[in-house]
Amino acid sequence: MGFEIRAAVPGDAVGIAGVWAAAMPHLVKTARGIEAELRTNTSRVVLIAVEDDEVVGYGNVYLPEQGAESPRLRITVQVPPTERRRGIGSALAEAITEAAAKAGAGGLLVVVSDDDDSKRFAIARGFTLARRMSHAKAELSQAPAPAAVPEGLRLVTFDEVDPQRLWDAWAAVADGDPSGLSHTPAYDEWLAADWNHPDLRRDLSIAVLSDDQQVVSFVSTTADPERRVIWSNLTGTIPSYRGRGLAKVVKSAALARSRDAGFVTAFTGNDSNNLPMLAVNRRLGYETTASAWTAEKNL
Repeated sequence: MGFEIRAAVPGDAVGIAGVWAAAMPHLVKTARGIEAELRTNTSRVVLIAVEDDEVVGYGNVYLPEQGAESPRLRITVQVPPTERRRGIGSALAEAITEAAAKAGAGGLLVVVSDDDDSKRFAIARGFTLARRMSHAKAELSQAPAPAAVPEGLRLVTFDEVDPQRLWDAWAAVADGDPSGLSHTPAYDEWLAADWNHPDLRRDLSIAVLSDDQQVVSFVSTTADPERRVIWSNLTGTIPSYRGRGLAKVVKSAALARSRDAGFVTAFTGNDSNNLPMLAVNRRLGYETTASAWTAEKNL
């Protein structure tokens, strides 16, 4: 075996970014952002496969909250297409599963690309395919005009938002993600990992405020200026304000601002059964480009 599996360090960020770009090009994963994650990370075990000082594979497991009993933990295994069929993915999957079991996991959750090789790989390791996911792309030159803001509400960027109020809204919507992939960390952890993430563009992330300054709807936007692409991370509206078109309001405003800032392409991902959000995306010009599955395994 010409590669080794070891813990990732901040100096591996450029190599890890290369793995993500090759394996999942629609995501925003910059070297700057990955380096910051590795420097501040307290919630994940991150492993890489290295050969001749080159990163040829990546894996992680999100650690459970303190006191959780036999939780289902989310894991990731990514290998560039040119490095597959060499045992790298198998070695990473084994090491990540071992780390998850050591952390007390009762089960695993992973996202699997919708191609035969990836699905066979997951199924052979005991995973069961669960929910279908979709990835979509929009050309920002074709972005429609921003939707009107309903009377009594105010549109702002994240630069104008109290992060505590945004976290409150985040917590109110994340558990409603049918894929199970969204979660809300404790406020201090979220502040370090999400709010202060180098890839987050607060000027391109949009919120709607009520007259008492409550965040009632929002979209979080990460961006890669070098590739001129954005990724819409979490989009959500708190339950009491749903049915008023606010997801379209925040997302259309974010797309228009991103276009005006010089970005070219927008990507997003959704659970294929999240019909309201899929309908919003279609109206904003998104077209499905790829699919994936969540997959689960009991330990």
